[in-house]
This record gives sequence, C-alpha cells and structure tokens, in this order.
Amino acid sequence: MSRPVLVVGGGPSGLSAAHALAAAGQRVVLVDKADRLGGAPILSGYAKLVPSGEWARDAIGGMVRRVETNKLVEIRKGVTVKSFTGSPGDFRAMLSDGKTVEAGAAILCTGFTHFDSVNKPEWGFGTYPDVVTTTQVEQMFSSGKGVRCPSDGREPERVAILLCVGSRDRQIGREWCSKICCTVSANIAMEIREALPRCNVYIYYMDIRTFGLYEDLYYWESQEKHRVKYIKARIAEVTSDGKRLLVKGEDTLVKRPISIPFDLVVHAIGMDPNIDNMTLSAVFDVKLQKHGHIEKASTYSNMSESSRAGVFVAGAATGPETIDDSIAQGQSAAMAALALVRSALLEAAE
Repeated sequence: MSRPVLVVGGGPSGLSAAHALAAAGQRVVLVDKADRLGGAPILSGYAKLVPSGEWARDAIGGMVRRVETNKLVEIRKGVTVKSFTGSPGDFRAMLSDGKTVEAGAAILCTGFTHFDSVNKPEWGFGTYPDVVTTTQVEQMFSSGKGVRCPSDGREPERVAILLCVGSRDRQIGREWCSKICCTVSANIAMEIREALPRCNVYIYYMDIRTFGLYEDLYYWESQEKHRVKYIKARIAEVTSDGKRLLVKGEDTLVKRPISIPFDLVVHAIGMDPNIDNMTLSAVFDVKLQKHGHIEKASTYSNMSESSRAGVFVAGAATGPETIDDSIAQGQSAAMAALALVRSALLEAAE
C-alpha cells in the first residue's frame, strides 16, 4: 500500500485536495494548526460567498463534513509540522503532537493572513470604533444581527467602503493586488443596500478590478440595480467631527478635495502572505517569492509543484486567490501528488 499524502492546511484548497485524493482511493493525513477545519471562510465567519451566493457555513461546512466522514482521511487538528525530511515517495514528517507521519508527498494548502488595518492608522482603524473591516462586516451578516455601528448599535444611514487597504500600497510594502477585494466589496455593498434600503453606500477606489465575469454581476449591478455610488479618490485620512466619521481626500476625477461624513467606514482589507510562511519555508525547504508567498514552479511544465520535488502547493499559499480557484488548485495538486505516489509505488514493486 502506498504511503499517505500529507496535506497541510484545512481551508478550501486543503479540503479539496484531501477529498480528491480520497476519492481516488489514496490515504491522506490532513493537518491544520487550528482547532477546526474550514480555513478563513469558517474561522473568520464569512457570510455569502462570491460568486455562488451560498453561505460559507453551508458551502465550506459541507466540504468539511465530506472530509471528516471519509475513512481514508486522518485528521490532526491543533497540530503543526515541526520537521519534514526525506525524498519523493519517502518523506518523514514530525508533528507538534509527537506523531510521526511517513508520507509519499506533501501538499501545502496553508492559505493567507488578512491584512491588519492597524498598519494603516491614518484611515481610522483602531482609533474610531465605527471604522471596521470587510471581515467584520461579513461577521455581522453571518451572525444574523445585520450591519450595525459598533459604537452604539444603530443602523448606519451612510457607509463608506475603502478599497485597497493593504493592497497596491508601496508605502507599507504591499505591492500586489489582492484580486478579490473589489468584488467582495461590491457584494457587501449590495447586501447592505438590500438589508438597509435607506442606507447610502459609497465605494472609494483607485481602480476597479472586478475581473472576468464579475464585472457585470458585481460592478455594474451594484450601481444600476442597488444604487451603490463609486468615488474615484485618493484618501488622505479618516477623522471625526464628534458626531460622524469624515473621509477626507481628493476626488481624482474632478481634481478637488472632498470631505464626506459617514456613520460607518469599512476597510476592504487585502490578503497578506501567511504569517507562518518563513517557518513553513524552513521546515519544508521550499522557496518563497519576493513578497513572501510560497513560490511555485512553472504551470506549463510542473503543475502545482513547489521548489522542492514531492512538495506541492495550492490556493492562496502562492498569492491572493479566490475560493473557487483555490478549490480547483487543490484538486490539481492532489492529482499531481497522486501521480508521484503511484509512480513511486510502481518503482518499488519492480
């Protein structure tokens, strides 16, 4: 019997990889540092997912249950990999709980870390309670309580969503686009308008990047159907007049300063490399690309491979990624790992 494949990370890509391997009859050891599976969509309390509109607890929760009930998948929660030695087909992983796993291959599905808005203090987060993040708004929706101003619990009459917080910002070392923030923000804006029809929602942007088929479904629909207002602007700061928050900056289309009062200001936070990537790089002996994401080999010749033979990578571990694409990449990595393990088994039998 072939050795199991070690899957590190129980988010969308890891769950997808584990399920695909098990469906092909391959044993899997799934390791996650958290005390429950599901990754960011579950641990951070996401609401309705883009583009399906399904609730995260149902869609990703279903993926979790599918893996947890599969007899070919051994799950180790609250555990990290402390060392990883050997070669393709013959790896040895030591886990933090003292367990040793002999694996044929490994798939790193270790995801990302949400940008911490305290690194953008001039935009009010951490100073004013009614400056929140998109993740916090998602949690408001998923809790069933709806969007409220944290300071006093009232329903906001005017909401600003500020794009590119922790993305495309060289001043704070974030030179990449986080890919999904524009679309998620447009989706949140529409949800707010549906829940609070009398609430005016404004999106402040540098550029809009609702890529591919999302352009029509989110960018145009948010404006034409839900009357979300878009302001192309360079934001200077978020302050308060004592009653409301003030978003100050320059309207870059008409080239004039603007200062608009809001009840609630939302930071559309970007996707940082996983905070553990330096450790993962050392443990698995894989390279990181210049921004700190796990480096992957050329897609055209080495699908899903990292810089180390036998160690594959999928999802947001390699850079900002959508949930749907992370799931697809998890399946791709699973097939690549399966091919390696089966090949090693055949060689050993000869």
